[in-house]
Amino acid sequence: MDTRHSAQDVVRCDVCDTPVPPLYCDFCQTNLCKACVGDHMLDLSKKHQVVLFQERRSIPNYPICPKHSPKQCELTCEQCDIPICTHCVSSESHKNHKLVDIFTNYEKKKEDLQNDLHKCKKYLSPKYQEIAKHIAFHKVDLRKNSEKLTTDINKHGEALHREVDTIIQKLKSDLDEMDSKILAVLNKQEDQITHTISKITQSIADLKKLLDSNDISLVFAYKSKIDEFIKLPPKLAVSLPNFTPQKINPEQHYQQFCSLSAFSITTEEHGYTMETEDGSSPLKPLLDEPRIISIIMTKYTYLNSVTCHSDEEIWTCGDFDKIMGFYNLQGELVKSVQTKSGSDPRDIAVTRSGDLVYTDYNDRTVNMLKNKHIQILIKQRGWKPRNVCISSSDDLLVVIDNDDGKQTKVVRYSDSTEKQSIQFNEKGQPLYSSGDIKYISENKNLDICVADSKARAVVVVNQAGKLRFTYTGPPSTTKGSFSPCGIITDSQGRILTADNNNDCIHILDQDGQFLHYIDNCQLDWPWGLCVDTRDNLFVAESSTGQVKKIQYCFSNLGYVAYLLHWMSCYSQTSSTSLLYAVLPQFG
Repeated sequence: MDTRHSAQDVVRCDVCDTPVPPLYCDFCQTNLCKACVGDHMLDLSKKHQVVLFQERRSIPNYPICPKHSPKQCELTCEQCDIPICTHCVSSESHKNHKLVDIFTNYEKKKEDLQNDLHKCKKYLSPKYQEIAKHIAFHKVDLRKNSEKLTTDINKHGEALHREVDTIIQKLKSDLDEMDSKILAVLNKQEDQITHTISKITQSIADLKKLLDSNDISLVFAYKSKIDEFIKLPPKLAVSLPNFTPQKINPEQHYQQFCSLSAFSITTEEHGYTMETEDGSSPLKPLLDEPRIISIIMTKYTYLNSVTCHSDEEIWTCGDFDKIMGFYNLQGELVKSVQTKSGSDPRDIAVTRSGDLVYTDYNDRTVNMLKNKHIQILIKQRGWKPRNVCISSSDDLLVVIDNDDGKQTKVVRYSDSTEKQSIQFNEKGQPLYSSGDIKYISENKNLDICVADSKARAVVVVNQAGKLRFTYTGPPSTTKGSFSPCGIITDSQGRILTADNNNDCIHILDQDGQFLHYIDNCQLDWPWGLCVDTRDNLFVAESSTGQVKKIQYCFSNLGYVAYLLHWMSCYSQTSSTSLLYAVLPQFG
């Protein structure tokens, strides 16, 4: 064993193997005892820097310039991102480039290395170990499942073999029975023929005897038996049994034998999540105490929906009111629009181009206010539109009920054409309860989130309509039963839903995990929700007719401060440098 590299041995001289060498060549990265240091320094093919062993690696080992050896690179060209020497500085290739002391960049790189090491050890390695365990569990499950299915297949095969043996035995038995019946008929006729032949043989003998006799009395006594013999017996026509085997169809037999369900392997883009030191992602963090920024008083007796037209203006509508109101944040009614049919709108949304869309349940239509004119986008037959939202691709996602109120589904419309219908889960069961309020919102990961008030659940499906999860309230709570109404998603992928039974807002992450309540803003029967581009929340209170603008997460400037704090946990870079790096992201 090489004792110099044994984990159980002390450090030794790399030249003569003397234990505990007191010196170290920083440039050659060699352990040296006193006896070997002289010969090492006499090797003039390399540059040497011998220091005490405990001070090893304290002196930077500058790289040799590949173009101007043996000159050392003491600078870094920021544009080219390479180390350069003083001779390189005067060359045309680095003219007017920004040059930085290499040791400064070296320290920065070391900080990056330390940061990467920390993340690898703290987060990445444990997470990938966890994923590897999941794969191992899948492999164990695969083996167990395969063993079970193999046993079941063998048992089924043995049962089928027994069934086939029984069928073969019955066929043989039936054949024996038919043979016996045919043979009995043949034997009977054979006995009759044999008896007649015997009588004919006897008659021949008697006739020969009479012909040789001169006894007249015997000749006259003879009675002919020809008439008896000339009547021939009936001819038997025997139709022998045939065996007609069915044509063997392997595919049909395989289907009759049984079937294996198809396997499926799907990838969930957000199946694994990475956490930081405080257990959350470096998103815009939630405020511990959300606060009311402003209150807009509307004219509605029963306010039900609110949607942002911009960060400064909102559209609103209410039950039993055919007017949709356009308010600024000072609470001034800028304009109002009546529905085309004169019925009250059930829900409203704003397209990416700023046009108002509303659903008319009684008129079975989805309508758009464009250039001061209302046009019908969708006219339903047999279904009535209830709630609506605008997708990231500017499609309409509409919740519709059938006429008898027994079915509800989500339909995606693109340019007024139905592109997708979402109604059942993989087992053919309804995803949503029938009828009643179902506000809808699309998340940034393209999940479709529905607040099913009647089912007391938030139902989330992916873009393809496959159920991802159902949220029915936090695992433990002192509040009453969950009663979701309005729903919206923010720029961070969080889901916010109004709980009008408990006068609060539930905040979830995009995977349905409860994060926080907004329950300190004196909400009164919260109904519709929307957020602006800064993630300020607007809550429509049904009972008061008020719209409350609430800050529940850090603003952009607050987010900058938070990011600076968060980034400083992983970097020694000055706050000023970090500030200049972060601020451009926020204009």
